[in-house]
Amino acid sequence: MRISILGCGRWGSFHAWYAQRIGHDVTLWGRPGSKRLEELRQTRRNEYLALPETVTLTDDLTAAVAGAETVIISIPSQSLRSLGQQLARLDIAGKVFVLCMKGLEIGTGERLSRVLRQETGPGPGIAVWVGPGHVQDFVAGIPNCMVMAAEEESLAEKTAANFSGPLIRFYYGRDLLGAEIGAAAKNVIGLAAGMLDGLRCVSLKGALMARGTAELSRLVGAMGGDPATIYGLSHLGDYEATLFSPHSNNRRYGENLVLGQPSPKLAEGVYTAEALMTLSARYGVELPICRTVYEIVRQGKDPAHALKRLFLRPAKSE
Repeated sequence: MRISILGCGRWGSFHAWYAQRIGHDVTLWGRPGSKRLEELRQTRRNEYLALPETVTLTDDLTAAVAGAETVIISIPSQSLRSLGQQLARLDIAGKVFVLCMKGLEIGTGERLSRVLRQETGPGPGIAVWVGPGHVQDFVAGIPNCMVMAAEEESLAEKTAANFSGPLIRFYYGRDLLGAEIGAAAKNVIGLAAGMLDGLRCVSLKGALMARGTAELSRLVGAMGGDPATIYGLSHLGDYEATLFSPHSNNRRYGENLVLGQPSPKLAEGVYTAEALMTLSARYGVELPICRTVYEIVRQGKDPAHALKRLFLRPAKSE
């Protein structure tokens, strides 16, 4: 199968590496002028992996999309609408787009599949690929389980089969809403976990996990999804990789914030925390953990005070 990956960062380059490894014909696209793409062109390597010569590198979006049956998108979530507008000008009817991204659009609170659908119309199929795992572990040969979701279960099942291999076992389902909310929101819980690490309150991660899943399952239910999806691979199943792993950008960002140390880039959970406040208001669902994280990262609240206030609230029924 001919696969194109849009986005040549950490995950985009991994998806190219992985797709060729399981036998697909792969093209990796980066924006014109991208330093990451130029580095790959010159060395075929980045800090995570080496790409074989069989992976085609290009900055021509039209050519990348035209030559593919399935197009994986792996870019920052807030850039998706702009890319979707570019894709809408191309011949994309009948193609399958797979979003390997975890986030929500700030301002609207929209799920990423809806952002892409709004820009491209009904022509392409859309699935999301989410779940636990780190590039560093996969490249080292450590397997994991992930999930493929779409509104049409047949599309999710077929796409999961196309990308299954020795390193990744896929589960599939049609609760696209629950999978996207869960995958995005786990990054916010990851920020909170990092803050607890920085405050040396690691034992509170148990309470964080229990109450985090509870509040987000309520949100998914209010939005019309299956609350049980939060307890699957897209959210709870990703907690080890996000709340505990040294590779987790969100956990590290939260820890650095508490310790007063710089982070090399803004973590995706910062945007998601803001978007979740939009959904909290829209659906009338209280999200105390997500709100506390938002108040810390967006409003400058003191992490120690805000987190202690959160976890030491007056007694109430669980």
